[in-house]
Amino acid sequence: MTIVDLLARREGIDFEVKAAQGREGLGEVPRSVWETYSAMANTQGGEIVLGVKEYPDGTLDILGLARPEQVLKSFWDEANNPNTVNLNILRNHDAQIVEDGGRAVVHISVPRASREQRPVYVGPNPLTSTYRRNHEGDYRCPEREVRRMIADAEQDQRDARILPGYTLNDLDASSVVSYRNEFRSANPNHVWLTEDDLGLLTQLGGWRRDRQTDEMGLTLAGVLMFGSLRAILDALPDYVLDYREVPEDTPRLRWADRVTTDGTWSGNLYSFYRRAFARLTDGLRIPFVTEAGRRVDETPVHRALKEALVNALIHADYSASTPILIQKTHGLFSFRNPGSLRIPPGRVRAGGTSDCRNRNLQKMFQMIGAAEQAGSGFPTIVGAWKDQHWRPPSLVERFEPEHITLRLSMASLLPEDVVARLRARFGEAFAELSEVERTAVVTAAVEGKVSNGRLQDLYDLHPAAITEILGRLVAAGFLVSQGTKRWTTYILSPDRTPNLFDTEEETFDTDQSPTESDQTPGDTDQSPTESDQTPGDTDQSEELDLSPYIRAAGSVRSSGWAPPEATRQALWNALVVAQERNEYLSVDNLTVILNRSKPSIYRYLRALREKIETRFVGDRAPGQGYRAQASR
Repeated sequence: MTIVDLLARREGIDFEVKAAQGREGLGEVPRSVWETYSAMANTQGGEIVLGVKEYPDGTLDILGLARPEQVLKSFWDEANNPNTVNLNILRNHDAQIVEDGGRAVVHISVPRASREQRPVYVGPNPLTSTYRRNHEGDYRCPEREVRRMIADAEQDQRDARILPGYTLNDLDASSVVSYRNEFRSANPNHVWLTEDDLGLLTQLGGWRRDRQTDEMGLTLAGVLMFGSLRAILDALPDYVLDYREVPEDTPRLRWADRVTTDGTWSGNLYSFYRRAFARLTDGLRIPFVTEAGRRVDETPVHRALKEALVNALIHADYSASTPILIQKTHGLFSFRNPGSLRIPPGRVRAGGTSDCRNRNLQKMFQMIGAAEQAGSGFPTIVGAWKDQHWRPPSLVERFEPEHITLRLSMASLLPEDVVARLRARFGEAFAELSEVERTAVVTAAVEGKVSNGRLQDLYDLHPAAITEILGRLVAAGFLVSQGTKRWTTYILSPDRTPNLFDTEEETFDTDQSPTESDQTPGDTDQSPTESDQTPGDTDQSEELDLSPYIRAAGSVRSSGWAPPEATRQALWNALVVAQERNEYLSVDNLTVILNRSKPSIYRYLRALREKIETRFVGDRAPGQGYRAQASR
C-alpha cells in the first residue's frame, strides 16, 4: 500500500493525520495523538497517520518522517505507559511504517474498544480525560457520558436493580392482567402461569431478592414494564416515550397521531408497545401468507416492525435524557433509543451475538412472542426487508448525546420509475454501470444523497473500494461530492433527477430537534448537520444550476490537496461567474462547488471581503449570498 492509497481511505472511515515533525523536524509522537486514540477507541475506531499535515480547508500535505523507526518505538512505549493512556487495545500489526517514494509515515489503526474496555482515557482520571469523536473532531466527554460508559462496562443487567421503597401498588394492575393474558395466548401450558402476580413477576425478573443483602423488591425492569407513570418518573425523571405518525395526505403536519407519556394512559413499556405496534402496522399492505394450510396474519414485515420496536425498548439506556422516539410516515419507519451500541455495528448486522442492556425486559417481551432469540433480531429485520426488495435498513449510532437510530424504508432498492428517469438523464452511460455503481446513483436519487457508510449497509465491501467507486462516479459526472474527509456525501450532478423524498426533511428527520412548540421533555437530540450550520445559512443548491460554477472552479474541488492560493482563486472564479449570471452563491453552494468545509469557505470569503458583494446587508443575514463586485 502506498501513502497516497492510504490517504485515499480517509473519506469512508474515521481518519486523522498529524504532522508529527517535532521541534527539530526529526519526528516525534505529539501529545494530541492520545486524545485522538481515546476518542477513536470510545467511538467507532479509526486510523491515525503520523507525518502528514492537514490544512484548514481539509487538504493534505505528505511531509514524511525523518526517523520513522524512532517515532514508531516511541509510540509503542507510550501506548504501554499507564501514565499516558489507561489501556493499550492495539495488536502488533495495528501500528506500522508505510514507505513510498522515499517518504515514510507511521500508520496506526485503532479498533473500537469493547464495552468492558470503555472508557479508554488519557492520564489518571477518566472523568476529565475521556474523549470521543463527532463531526468536528475529538471532544472531551462530559462527566455524565463517562459515567454511563463506566456503568455499561460494569453492569451486565441495568434493569435488575432493586428500587427501594417500591411495592406492588406502584404497578398498573390492568397492564399486569393484559400481559398475563397475552402470555397465556403465546404459551398456554407454561408453568409460570400457575403463579400469582408476585410469583410471575419474580420469574420474569420484575421482582427479586438480593442473595447477598437479602434485600427484596421491584426491579427497574418490573417498574418500567408494568409501573404507573408516576412510579416510573420517580425512578427515572427523564423518562419519555414518543410515537409520532404523519400520514401521506397531510405532509405539512408535524404529526397526525401521537402517543407520548402525557399522563392520559399508564405510560409503561408494555402499554406503549401495544399502542405503538398497532399504529405501526395499521394499513400495512402486505399480502397474507399461509403455513400448513392456515392463514398467518402476521407477515415477516409485521414481525420485523415488532422486532425493531422491541429492540428500541430493551436496548435503551433509561438513565439518559434522550427520549425513545418512534416515527412512521410516507412508507418510512424510524426507531430511536438512547444509549450506544454495546457491540460493534458489524456484529449487530451479522447477528448471532447479543449484549442486551436490559435482559429482564428482553425476557419479558420474549415470553409473549414479541422478540426473537438473542442475536437474531437485526437479521430478521434485514431478511424481511430483503424479501420485499426494499432498501436495506440503515443503522446509525450517534454520540453527544448517545443514541441509536434504525430507519426502515419501504422504497424499492431500484425503483423502476427512478431507474427510467436516470437512464433518460444519463443515457447508455447509466446502463453500462456496474450493479454497485447503479445502486449508488439510484440511492442518491431516492434518498437525496449517498455516502461511503450507506453503501456499506448495502454491500459487503471495504470502505477503500467504495471510495474508489464513488470517485469514479464523480469523475464520470454522475455524482457531485459535498463536504470533506469522513463526512463526504454525494448528490446527483446539479441537473439531477428530483429527490423522491424531498418532503422528508420537514416531517421525518429523526435526528432533527423538534420545534419549540413540539418539544418533548428531555428531547435534546440534534443532527450533526444542524449543529454545524451557521445562522442565516440557507441551502439554495436546488435553485441554481451549479455546473458552470463547478467548471469555473477547475480541478481544485477534485484534488486531494491544493495550495490555499489556488483554492482562493477557484472561489473567486465562481464568484465572477455569479456576477456574470446575475446570481448569488450561498455558502452551501460554495461547499458543493469547491468541496471544502463551511469554516474554510467563510475564511476565504473574509479574505476576499473587499472584492465581493452580498445579497443582503449583514454577512450572516438569512438567505445570504455572495458574488464578485460588478466593477472588478
